[in-house]
Amino acid sequence: MKKNFLMYNFAILMAFSFLFVACNNDDDDPQPQPQSIVEIAAADAQFSTLVDALTRVNLVSVLEGAGPFTVFAPTNAAFDALGVDLSTISDEDLTEILLYHVLGAEVTSGQIQEGQTYVTTAATTGPDDNQLSMLIEKAGTAVTINGDISVSTPDLDATNGVIHVVNKVITPLDVVGHAAANSAFTSLVGALGQADGDLVSVLQGDGPFTVFAPVNDAFTAIQSTVDGLTTEQLAKVLTYHVVAGANVRSTDLTNGQVVSTVNTPTTFTVNLGTTVTITDANGDESTVVLTDVQATNGVIHVLNKVIIPNNL
Repeated sequence: MKKNFLMYNFAILMAFSFLFVACNNDDDDPQPQPQSIVEIAAADAQFSTLVDALTRVNLVSVLEGAGPFTVFAPTNAAFDALGVDLSTISDEDLTEILLYHVLGAEVTSGQIQEGQTYVTTAATTGPDDNQLSMLIEKAGTAVTINGDISVSTPDLDATNGVIHVVNKVITPLDVVGHAAANSAFTSLVGALGQADGDLVSVLQGDGPFTVFAPVNDAFTAIQSTVDGLTTEQLAKVLTYHVVAGANVRSTDLTNGQVVSTVNTPTTFTVNLGTTVTITDANGDESTVVLTDVQATNGVIHVLNKVIIPNNL
């Protein structure tokens, strides 16, 4: 009996010894060290093209800064799919493309709102060096950039921000590109293509342009009127929504301001209050529901109604 008791105690001691050694071994295992955005990208072979591009234009030191940053990181395959030899792109243009993937704040996937959100990027190729806008859309857990670019892997946590992996290179958009990227503007884009004057090509020009862009519901509300317009009249309606030669942001608007449009000599009036409204030449009001979508060649303000000129 005594022998059995001693064997039992010996077994307990051996078990405790094993546990103690196991715990010590766990403590000795090296823990993953927190990494910056640049360190994460440099350590992952799928980002070698991105790292090379950042190095070439001296943006590595920027993204090694305190931040916080959000980086939408294209993979090597995304750069290959772009079909452009990066060596043929100027350093200035490459810098702006890369900065268009960067936000000056940490935005995790959980912080992105359901539906559509415009965010301000670090790229400044807009008129007057205004920072360019990017459209982010969230449906459930799926996140899409500028209409057709998907976040394939979200939330790679870094010490100075967060990385979201994207399946395409995100290129800055002009006013037409922004309209085409947003499903709320399909009626506007379709009308631009139907109207006289090759308005799509015009609005893809250097500008700058300020576009007061009606959403789809605005066109639906006057569909019978739109259907009765000639292509020449449709062009007059659309150019009534465009100011040429200026990038007029919301901070540039004043109460009672009379705005001259491409459809000269017709003007409209801006009214500032708790909401911003526009009074057209017929005395009807439209509400500005979103401002300052900054494109490479101008800025877009979103309207809930189509404004109608008096020279149809």
